[in-house]
Amino acid sequence: MSLFRRASSSLATLAFRAVRSPASLRNGAVSAERLILRTQQLSRGSVFSFSRFSTESAVAKTTADENLVSVLESEIECAVKEEAPDENVLKQMEDVPEGFPFEIIDTPGERTLLLQRKFEDETIQVEVDSCATYDDDEEEEEQAEANDDEDEESSVKLRIPMVVSVAKGDGVCLEFGVSAYADEIVIDSLCIKQPQGSENELAYEGPDFDDLDENLQKAFHRFLEIRGIKPSFTGFLADYVANKDSREYLQWLKDVKSFVEK
Repeated sequence: MSLFRRASSSLATLAFRAVRSPASLRNGAVSAERLILRTQQLSRGSVFSFSRFSTESAVAKTTADENLVSVLESEIECAVKEEAPDENVLKQMEDVPEGFPFEIIDTPGERTLLLQRKFEDETIQVEVDSCATYDDDEEEEEQAEANDDEDEESSVKLRIPMVVSVAKGDGVCLEFGVSAYADEIVIDSLCIKQPQGSENELAYEGPDFDDLDENLQKAFHRFLEIRGIKPSFTGFLADYVANKDSREYLQWLKDVKSFVEK
């Protein structure tokens, strides 16, 4: 055996012995034991912290949910007592005004009320928003201030937003944005709609309605009037949509409460 091989063999043997020596094994065992102990301590601490956090979160969630359910129950009780229609309102809703030409389609869960009718070769649909609003009439308010005998409430007018669609057989329709008041019908907008699927986003929709010639505006009002869009029906629709809004709100409260209680 050459000198180089003998030297290499001796070094490998010494290295192996050093690794296998009792002192090295003891030191390695102590280091491993300390590492395992430290890991177990950290693990126990993490489990404890996570467990405590989970418990506190669960308690907080239960408390918040119970509080929300309690408030919802109180609100439902108030809605039933104060907002549910009495017999007189229900009777009034059943008594459709004379000459009212539309079929009423009231779908639970939907915000709008749909009116529908046929008029010769036209199909007329009216989407009535259940969220009626009150507008201040500045002109009437000024008159009320000038006349002490005039009722101040006359300066506030109930407004019912509606979208009126008048369609022909080929699917083309005129669409009016309308505000219905007790004493007048106001046309806010007007556009012509092409059949579904052929709409052009860049299509010219016409000028603002207020910019039209006065005679043309009057002609469009007459156009809607003979198709059943009249202020004489506004009071009936106001009562109907107010009741619908109350019913939808009450059902919404019940749905939210049911979800929270799951």
